[in-house]
Amino acid sequence: MSEKVTPYNDKTRSKKEQVTEMFDTISKNYDGLNRVISFGIDIKWRNRVVKLVSKTNPERILDVATGTGDLAINLAKTGASEIIGLDISAGMLDVGKSKIKTKKLDPIITMVQGDSENLLYDENYFDAITVAFGVRNFENLEKGLSEIYRVLKPGGIFIILETSVPTKTPFRQGYTFYSTKILPVIGRLFSKDRSAYSYLSESAAVFPYGEALNNILKKIGFIEVEDKPQTFGVATIYKATK
Repeated sequence: MSEKVTPYNDKTRSKKEQVTEMFDTISKNYDGLNRVISFGIDIKWRNRVVKLVSKTNPERILDVATGTGDLAINLAKTGASEIIGLDISAGMLDVGKSKIKTKKLDPIITMVQGDSENLLYDENYFDAITVAFGVRNFENLEKGLSEIYRVLKPGGIFIILETSVPTKTPFRQGYTFYSTKILPVIGRLFSKDRSAYSYLSESAAVFPYGEALNNILKKIGFIEVEDKPQTFGVATIYKATK
């Protein structure tokens, strides 16, 4: 299991509470700063997730840790009739709701405040479930993944897009330098929360990736588990089914 990293190192509050506060605080400038930090490559990664989901012709999709709704909005291209974007942060959801309204996607996409580790949906409810850059923020990773497994239909697709650490030289060294030295500085310059982007890089560094995360997914009960490293391994797309 990954080392416990929290945004504010506050032992009196749970990771969940701290993550909620952090994302509420940075929600207004999260999208713009995210594009800068990732050089816009995250858009390509999300498009690849959408292509994988589209192949299954889903009717109901759940996007867990939806944030400001970027992936949920992109998933409208799948032709699904119902897309739920779920997140614990009201601040992030407010930004997402505004984007969805502007794009006139209200009839399809619903933004819901909720806990990924306690999903208020019936078993076997969704045809597809996605999580983009969110699983490392779960308080209890296995509990969150078990809840996702519970509400996914048999035969349904589950896709995770998450940061990972490159395994090959010199990409590993470059990634480490950028994530530990450059990313926190950019975050401090453009965000009023000085801890947020340090947390995001630290949590990525200790989170299980590749075969380690594959094994956790298999332990939960997922089958046909595979990982697809992206852009020299700085992110990975995980595909599984129930």
